Amino acid sequence: MARSISGIGLGLRKPFARDLLATTRRGPDWLEVTPENWVFFGGKLRRTLDAARERFALVPHSVSLSIGGPDALDDALIGAVAKLCEVAQAPFWSDHLCYSTVNGAPLHDLLPLPFTLEAVEHVAARAAEVRRRAGVPLVLENATFYAHMPGAGARGDMDEGEFLLRVVQASECDLLLDVNNVWVNAQNHGFDARAFIDRMPLDRVRQLHVAGHTPKDGVIIDTHIGPIIDPVWDLYRYTLQRAGRLIPTLVEWDQEIPALDVVLDEVDRARAEAEKALGPGADQKGAG
Repeated sequence: MARSISGIGLGLRKPFARDLLATTRRGPDWLEVTPENWVFFGGKLRRTLDAARERFALVPHSVSLSIGGPDALDDALIGAVAKLCEVAQAPFWSDHLCYSTVNGAPLHDLLPLPFTLEAVEHVAARAAEVRRRAGVPLVLENATFYAHMPGAGARGDMDEGEFLLRVVQASECDLLLDVNNVWVNAQNHGFDARAFIDRMPLDRVRQLHVAGHTPKDGVIIDTHIGPIIDPVWDLYRYTLQRAGRLIPTLVEWDQEIPALDVVLDEVDRARAEAEKALGPGADQKGAG
């Protein structure tokens, strides 16, 4: 039986993994694991992952599925994630609504898809195949993007919000809604972040992300460098209020990672912001 997740989670990162597993004073309610960084290795990394699995509920969040890409699906990745989901009793696994490989070569980036019906149908077919092979639900995350792909909206097909809605409907995948990504895209492309949240099917959102980012040369870059800024926390509270529940929330801090206590301060901040949005006992109002 799958283990549910609830409350506030944290990504398992190597710089603080040992300290996190040793702490008894405070910590996250669950962990998100990037499988590419853990499951293909033995030794110390495998022992660390096993220890994390024994203490916390885990959810895999991969970065190289390339669900919207042209390449064949990666059998090794799907098999490894399926095995991790089985041993960890994970309720689902997630990846990004993007593409990340071309001709078998990793791009080391998450590139946007054109917001077209063809892309919706392509993603839906591949998502069904992933679910069949992995045997667990697949959840897709809205990604940041800095330019529209050729053909995206050129025929007036749809914007990002409609594209997400159509993918959720056609693929039967639930959504990982990255609140920071919504805010970053809204700033970079000039739309209303709250209006975007209003359009999302929040009953289909299994998980939220909040993170830091970096302004550079007039563009905001999704770097996952914390701390999280107040406007993102404001949008997070708005999202929870619209949902009427604490959707399991992950704090991302993936670069320039400080001491564990600094990262856990962000976890505590997320709990406090959820309570502001939903009132006392917010951690009992949602699970995924």
